[in-house]
Amino acid sequence: MPLPTYPLRCVQRYADSMARASAAVIMIFSSTKAFLLEKLSVVGSLRRRSVSPHEETPAELTAAQPLSNNYGQQIVPTDVATISEPSYESRVAAEITTFTDDQVVHDLPAIFHYWSNKFLLPKIDAFGFRHPDDFFVKQFAELLTANGGAGACNFISVGSGNCDTEVRVAKALVSEGFTNFAIECLELNDAMLDRGRGLAETEAVTQYVIPRKGDFNSWTPDKPYHAVMANQSLHHVLNLEDFFDAVHTAIGPNNGVLVTSDMIGRNGHQRWPEALKIVEEYWQRLTPNQRYNRQLQRQEDAFVNWDCSVQGFEGIRAQDILPLLIDRFHFDMFVPFGNVISPFIDRGFGPNFDTESTDDRALIDEIHERDECEMLAGNIKPTQMFAVLSLDYTRPSRCIAGLTPAFCVRTPDV
Repeated sequence: MPLPTYPLRCVQRYADSMARASAAVIMIFSSTKAFLLEKLSVVGSLRRRSVSPHEETPAELTAAQPLSNNYGQQIVPTDVATISEPSYESRVAAEITTFTDDQVVHDLPAIFHYWSNKFLLPKIDAFGFRHPDDFFVKQFAELLTANGGAGACNFISVGSGNCDTEVRVAKALVSEGFTNFAIECLELNDAMLDRGRGLAETEAVTQYVIPRKGDFNSWTPDKPYHAVMANQSLHHVLNLEDFFDAVHTAIGPNNGVLVTSDMIGRNGHQRWPEALKIVEEYWQRLTPNQRYNRQLQRQEDAFVNWDCSVQGFEGIRAQDILPLLIDRFHFDMFVPFGNVISPFIDRGFGPNFDTESTDDRALIDEIHERDECEMLAGNIKPTQMFAVLSLDYTRPSRCIAGLTPAFCVRTPDV
């Protein structure tokens, strides 16, 4: 299945998206059911969001008082009050403008597929899924099975964009024999909602996929849900605290879950200094042709550590997502991955690498291995995750050995 086009690095018109990771061992804190699955082509459905480049300095971010959490870690969230320029209204306008014509949500370079199938697939396969759509399908199917005949399961996808992932998930569930469910698709952009309605009609899933207009920054659930789906949308939320409280309210009555694939790196999808140093180290080894930005059609002999949040909501509070989740939820599953590898395999520079070239493949392999080693050592932190979260702290937690949620937090003052 092709991989859509939204963040894994900074899905932006300027320097795009990412994806990441590698193979690893699963640590199972309590015995739990292991899954087995199908389909190929890994980080695929990671809906990439993008923003136009804007040559300004990053918005000033100030740390607030630390919060304690259930893992005993200190949380230093972004001071939202300092994110004042541009205004909320202008950010909304920029976000809508950016995605109004965003119809192509696939199309990643061949080198990304080489990397993801070689390194990311073994990692997520160990957790029972083989690509992002499969991730959501498996979680929803489990809930539907557990619910039995006790009524319909209500799911809601926040920031659903064109509803393409939701349509595919609905079709997959129906093909497995599940029909007693509905996936509401909460989206602010009218053009994307219209495309979602059209797609649902074309794929004959209108009774299962229900687009509805709404801003997740001010979302208040009007009924209980069995699951809240956040597919590359959390990093667009400015009001994370209230949003997570809303999720808490939504899933509480049904003992439901938050199922998410999202970004957890630095705000604006920038590299923290320690990761930036490694990226720049490898950047100097690239040929001039490999440093040509295919998206912006310009030469970038020096790596540009672009802040994607200067206009819309792209990565607006990405670095706060993981610590706030730790504070508010239990991690049933946590699969973190990737950092340094991302700019080398994204849509900006990835097309400059030839999968038929032994040298190019060897360089990507080397960067990936360095990425993995540095993350496992704690020198850099993962910037993306698959996660299933609940309010039930008696459930087992599944994660990659050594990469617990608390370990993967990168505090801003370090």
